[in-house]
Amino acid sequence: MVSLTVNGKPRELEREASLPQLLRLLDVDVRLVAVAVNGEVVPRRQHEGIVLRDGDEVEIVRMVGGGSEDDPRPAIPDPRPGGAEGGAEVVIAGAGIIGCAIAYELSRRGVSCLLLDGRRLGMAATNAAAGILAPLAEFRRPDTLVNFGLASLRLYPAWVQRLREEVPDIDVEFALDGVLRVAFDEEELAELRAGLRYRGKLGLELVELDRALMREVEPRLAPDVAGGLFCPQEGQVSNQLFTLALSRAAQSRGARVVEGCPVLGFRTRGGRVAAVRTPQGEFACDHLVLAAGPWTRPLAGKLGVEVQTRPVRGQMVALGRMVTPIRYVIWGPRGYLVPRANGLVFAGATVEEAGFRIRTTKRGLTQVRQAAFELVPQLRHAREHFSWAGLRPGSPDGLPILGPLPGWANVTVATGHFRSGILLAPITGELIAEAIVDARTPEALAPFSPARFSG
Repeated sequence: MVSLTVNGKPRELEREASLPQLLRLLDVDVRLVAVAVNGEVVPRRQHEGIVLRDGDEVEIVRMVGGGSEDDPRPAIPDPRPGGAEGGAEVVIAGAGIIGCAIAYELSRRGVSCLLLDGRRLGMAATNAAAGILAPLAEFRRPDTLVNFGLASLRLYPAWVQRLREEVPDIDVEFALDGVLRVAFDEEELAELRAGLRYRGKLGLELVELDRALMREVEPRLAPDVAGGLFCPQEGQVSNQLFTLALSRAAQSRGARVVEGCPVLGFRTRGGRVAAVRTPQGEFACDHLVLAAGPWTRPLAGKLGVEVQTRPVRGQMVALGRMVTPIRYVIWGPRGYLVPRANGLVFAGATVEEAGFRIRTTKRGLTQVRQAAFELVPQLRHAREHFSWAGLRPGSPDGLPILGPLPGWANVTVATGHFRSGILLAPITGELIAEAIVDARTPEALAPFSPARFSG
């Protein structure tokens, strides 16, 4: 079976099919629609060459008039009669945690925002996370990404306190109660110890624990654990609830969120994006932010710019029914465990180059389970409540891609966070909002410039 997503809804085919075969199956008149596959509009003359495979996403949009085979985008009437009622000062393509954090910060500065997403809020890259706040997760020395993560972690308490006041009905389950890093042999333990020399420079407490202390801190750990490190100042947050709270707080100041509204293209004028084209109309903007995770690349491609982010699939499993749940986030050499407020334990996660195929696989879930059981053997007896997959935005050098889109005066990129999107949301939101409002790029964004891949 081949699993597709067609206009946001799952659909299964018996085998791989060409795009025209799917359209005939759906009784769609190709003369009246525009079709996008994985975020890329496909000209009608190229339909025959497109083969739909497992995990592909298809958007079929009925055209209101106009269009051609060379430009199949819907000719949608401008909903802004002489004004900007249909748009906003800043349009943000992507309503995940990064887009919502940017909208939140912009709204605090009095800037009107419109968030557009082809899916539901926070259900793409944001959903491929467990909410771990651990800038030291995979470190040997305090490099650029570690320092950026530490700066963002320091912002979290103030952000959460504001959200408690602004959206009191949403508990984002924020807790800096510690992350336990586990080693099973001397080689793995040596890798963890390599970071201890930087404790003073990092400004975080790191405590080395032997085998006995590890079991005392977390009694359900596997008996063959050799030792590890405990950082009491790291922790977790609910990625879904934090994203929802950010969007609600932004909306309380006038921001708008339109779900199920993929960006199909742009109307440009003089090196600037004047409006964003979607199935629901055309939205004017003074500034555009591309924060669509791995889908940022095809969107930037419509503007003739290569943004080198790619989809990296992560699969996860939610486990429950333990006699005594684990107390801390546990980070092991092959996976991690996160105890959630609802009693479940989230186990993750795979790192797979699988294109835009958002689906779980038998092999991937087996890998996740084995990593979980290695850390806490009792989880073998836990009930598996659900599993899921998502696509994280990777980059060639492992760093986020943040800053002005080369060649465009009013377009900013915010993607490439890979496995650190939840952690880096506050600092990304603050710096991107500052860059847009002050019309200058903060020095802190320099290492993450999209232009670093040029030439």
